[in-house]
This record gives sequence, structure tokens and C-alpha cells, in this order.
Amino acid sequence: MPKSIVRISVVVALFASSALLRAQGLDAATKARVENEIHRVMDETGVPSAQVGIVQGGKVVYTAAFGDARLATADKPALKAVVEMHYAVGSISKQFTTVCVLLLVQRGVLKLDDPVSKWYPELTRANDVTVRNLLTHTSGYSDYAPQDYTIPEWTKPGDPEATVRKWAGKPLDFEPGTKWQYSNTNFVLAGLIVQKASGVPFPKFLRENVLEPLRLKEVLDLDTDRARMEPTGYKRNALGPLRPAMAEAPGWYFADGQLAMPVQTLLEWDISLLHHTLLKPASYNEMFREQMLKDGDGSHYGLGVQVGVRDGHPYVGHSGEIGGFVAMNVTYPQDDAAIAVLTNQEASSAAGLITSALSAVLLPKVDGVESQKNASPRDRVRGILADLQQGKIDRSLFTGDANFYFSQQTIEDFHSSLAPLGELQHVTEESTRLRGGMTMRSYTARFAQKSVTVSTYWMPDGQIEQFLVEGRE
Repeated sequence: MPKSIVRISVVVALFASSALLRAQGLDAATKARVENEIHRVMDETGVPSAQVGIVQGGKVVYTAAFGDARLATADKPALKAVVEMHYAVGSISKQFTTVCVLLLVQRGVLKLDDPVSKWYPELTRANDVTVRNLLTHTSGYSDYAPQDYTIPEWTKPGDPEATVRKWAGKPLDFEPGTKWQYSNTNFVLAGLIVQKASGVPFPKFLRENVLEPLRLKEVLDLDTDRARMEPTGYKRNALGPLRPAMAEAPGWYFADGQLAMPVQTLLEWDISLLHHTLLKPASYNEMFREQMLKDGDGSHYGLGVQVGVRDGHPYVGHSGEIGGFVAMNVTYPQDDAAIAVLTNQEASSAAGLITSALSAVLLPKVDGVESQKNASPRDRVRGILADLQQGKIDRSLFTGDANFYFSQQTIEDFHSSLAPLGELQHVTEESTRLRGGMTMRSYTARFAQKSVTVSTYWMPDGQIEQFLVEGRE
């Protein structure tokens, strides 16, 4: 205990001279809007702290820290969050693992379409599952870590090889390349392949070939450096008080969620992605290209990154979560911009909500039918709601049945009831499932005055069969 107190005291002393909020390039009005949105989301969600960073014009223009990295207890005072602290980025680490693989591809050591059997012939369907399937979550291997809380197994030291042999030794959930299903098992295996193919331990390969060449400082490996993290990770049981979260033991972070860093460092990583700094342009293009499934449907995922369009702006990004921490990181290649948000509460929506809110503040909405057609489902819902508030509808987005539903009277009712709700602030997807050969998606849409639920059905070709709005108390 005394040693821990000394370490924290040193941290406080080092950070005491640092301003909690830094703005290196935002004008005063934009900065005020940005911070208003951050405070609003933090107040609504109750997340204890957040680091927030923004890139514009390929440069870091804003970093900030809000709230408490550690809440006060009977024997310790609260520790204010500052921008120098290390926050876990969770599955954003998958971007780094992908770049390791692509470096080996460039060097001719492996190919994206090499079968897993080249390194692990004993795994299920190893001749049919490729490295590309791993990086795009189309392998069919089950996820070893779908839970948003720490299970008993993770409290004991883990072994990546054992994890892969257990979970990639099970029958596939689907035929490789036919579906998209998020699975941390894929990236543990990808990290092990980097290790075998290069002959270098994965953390060492990552450090020497990615972190050091990009001069990314203060990047922690949570399997070995977790004690250096200043923030405490928290959880909330139902609507109860914040409590310290249970951390995973070493061995459970390998290649799929092992990194922690200050938000400034994550933004510098984003700039390397935006400017194609480390890899050849063709490799980045491959990384950011949406993986198409065998039936021709899109997956909304590239190699270790989520891809889509928000309000007409193409984006590349990823979310991340480990015990006690949630992060969101999004780059906008055509805008040379990025937003990163790091928080210290597991299963919290705060990071995603802040990112969405700041995107709306910083990026002008691109008008036009084509931007809505190419947008992600969530952003298309947002655009449709905004149009209906104005009494407009783009009928090309809907099926014949849905266009029958949207009679002139229906459109007028949507307009008269939605317009008074004020500005549409954000849309959150709550659930997705299959029904009747369609994809059923449920959303919560928050307007300035009220939140509503939106029930939608989507045909395989992307047209919308149902778009119903209901009030929420």
C-alpha cells in the first residue's frame, strides 16, 4: 500500500501543472460546442471519466480529459483525469495487429489468402480458413470473449495458444466467408501467426516494427504493464453506484485487446492511417476495403477495422472494451480527420455517444440521395428522420410496401410530431436480428426534447420494408 501511494503521488505531481483541457486548434465556438456535447453525454451516462481527442487537417487540434480517473474512497482521494494518463483501448488493438500482418505480407513472408493450416494444421477446417478470414471476422471460429463483464476463467492467467486450440478447435459457426461474426479468437490466432511467421514474439514484433518506427510513445502492453495504468476501471450493476471492475489476468489480451495509451498517442496512430505512413498505399487500401461475403453482401468491416459512411462521410474505425474500459476511435479519410474517446467504465455507451455527437459538430452533413443510399443503416435512419422532420421523404430508399405506408397523411403526421422535438442529436442501434428473410434493426433516436424508438426491417438489397417510430417515456 505505501508503494502504491508513492506512485500515485508522483503521478499527481507530474500532472499537476498540466491543464485538464487543451485546445490546440479549435476555434472558441467549436470548442464550446464540443465540450458541451462531452459534458452532456457524461452527465447522461454517468461515466466517471473520458479522454477525448480530435484530428483536423491531419494534425492533432484538441485533447482533453474530463472527470475522475479514480473515484474517492475511504483511504484515497479522487484522482482527476488528465491527458497524459494511459487508458485501455481494447479491440482498437486489432488495428495494430492487422498492420503487423500486412507488414509480413509486404515482405513476402505470408499472404492474406494463405490457409491457417500453414501454421496450425490441427485447427478446425484449417485448410479452408484463411488469414483474410481471421482479419475480417469471416472465419466461422467462435468468439472466446463475447461477454461485457469479466468471467471467472479470465481472472486466472491465460495462454493464447490454449485459447486458440480450445475455441478454434470447435466446429465452425458457419462456412468460411459466408457470414460476418465478431470473434476475438480470430485476432489471437492472427497474433500467433505473426509470431510463428516472423520468428519473433508478437509483442516484440509489434514494438520494433510498428510502435517504434511510428514513434508512438507511452503504449502499454496490458499483459505486462497493467500496473502502470493510472485510471481505475469501473462497472455499474444495473442502475447502482460505480464500483471497481474486475480486471482480466495476464494472457487474455494477446493481439486482440492488449494495448493502453494516452489519447494523444492514439491520435498519432490515426494520423499514420490517414497519411499511409508505415505501409504501402496498396496495403492501406486493402485494409480499409469492405470485405464482401460470398453471397455478395457487404460486411461493413475491412481488415481489423469497421468501415461505413456517416452523414455522407466515409469512415474507418473501431470500438474497444476490456474490463473497466471502453474506447471508440474513428478516422474520416476524405476529411483528414479523426475522433478518439477513451473512458473508464465497462459496458458504457459514453465513448460511442461522444464520438457520434462530435462527428455531428465537426463534420458538415453531406446532402443528397446518394449519400443516404451509401450510408450505414444507422446513418440512413438518422437521415430519414431528419428528412421526415421537414416533411420530406426519399422514396427510393423504401420498398413498395413501405411507400404505401408513407401516404401524404403519414408524412404530415411524422412532420408535425417530430419537428417540435428539436435537433436530432444521435441515433443508437439497440438490437439486430433476422426475421422473415429480412434484417430487423431497432434504434433509439435522441432529439433535443425527447427520445423515440425506431423499428425497421431491411431487405437483402438494402431497401427498407418498415420504418415505424414510437415515443418513449
